[in-house]
Amino acid sequence: MAERLKLLEEWLTNSVGLAGFAIELASGDASFRRYFRVTLADGSTRIAMDAPPVHEDCEPFVAVAGQLERFGLNIPTIFAADTHNGFLLLKDLGSEHYLDLLSAQNVDRLYGDALGALVTLQACVPGDDLPAYDEVLLRREMALFPDWLLRQQLALELSGQEQQMLKETFDGLVANALEQPQVCVHRDYHSRNLLVASPNPGIIDFQDAVYGPVTYDLVSLLRDCYIRWPIEQVEAWALGYYELARQSGVLRSEDEAHFLRWFDLMGVQRQLKASGIFARLNQRDGKPGYLKDIPRTLGYILDVAPKYPQLAGLAALISERVMPAVEAFRES
Repeated sequence: MAERLKLLEEWLTNSVGLAGFAIELASGDASFRRYFRVTLADGSTRIAMDAPPVHEDCEPFVAVAGQLERFGLNIPTIFAADTHNGFLLLKDLGSEHYLDLLSAQNVDRLYGDALGALVTLQACVPGDDLPAYDEVLLRREMALFPDWLLRQQLALELSGQEQQMLKETFDGLVANALEQPQVCVHRDYHSRNLLVASPNPGIIDFQDAVYGPVTYDLVSLLRDCYIRWPIEQVEAWALGYYELARQSGVLRSEDEAHFLRWFDLMGVQRQLKASGIFARLNQRDGKPGYLKDIPRTLGYILDVAPKYPQLAGLAALISERVMPAVEAFRES
């Protein structure tokens, strides 16, 4: 860590040409990236990204940033880059994340801004050069649920019947994702990656963007792993997006019921993935802070399961075996 910071400071001084600056840790994230706030001699600030190349690749961030900025989305402008060594110097969009400021009083306004930006991203940003959010990736993500949450974190062994149920459930969730219109997908469009800024929102952490299902980012935002809103309110926001997306040409002839089915089942895919990632962050990376978010994340699956008979087996597994095991682990 100290060696990387020294290298970063040398790059800022010798290659970028900064002098008399102060640097302090601004944030880390669930990956190996770290972000530092750089205060210049005139009092202005920049953000320096440290992405160790042995673990991270800066090239996708640079490529996606160019596309998003081209269409007027508020992202961190790149002032200088050394992708070989994993250093970027970025515009500072501030430190007021949606998660820190959201309330019943401002949520409609902030989510309205976020949904408007999302439709712009989907309608304008081409997906030609993005990796495909294909069947292989969808299945690899869902496998995090049995591999890391059930086996590694909770030491649960599945019966043959349960394994078959998961296979069939995953098959249905893949089919649901692939039948949707395909658009640019941020892939982590939620309250920790949106900043209250001008223009609003500031969008960060987009380096894993792919070309995939139209409802993925929507469900990431509205069924957020870190903050929960009433079911009726979430559905109202989703239908508001539906109208906006139809007006923008992102959606075409799909009716509301079909769209909400896409939305619900896409959420199940993401929530299985996220719960597995949270367990992996604890087991592999020594970051236990995300374990508290697993009950909320899996709770979304239990919310929608009664509407879809094909989710009955998954809901039973979660409610009867997984949730009690998660709670027992958290209390120990």
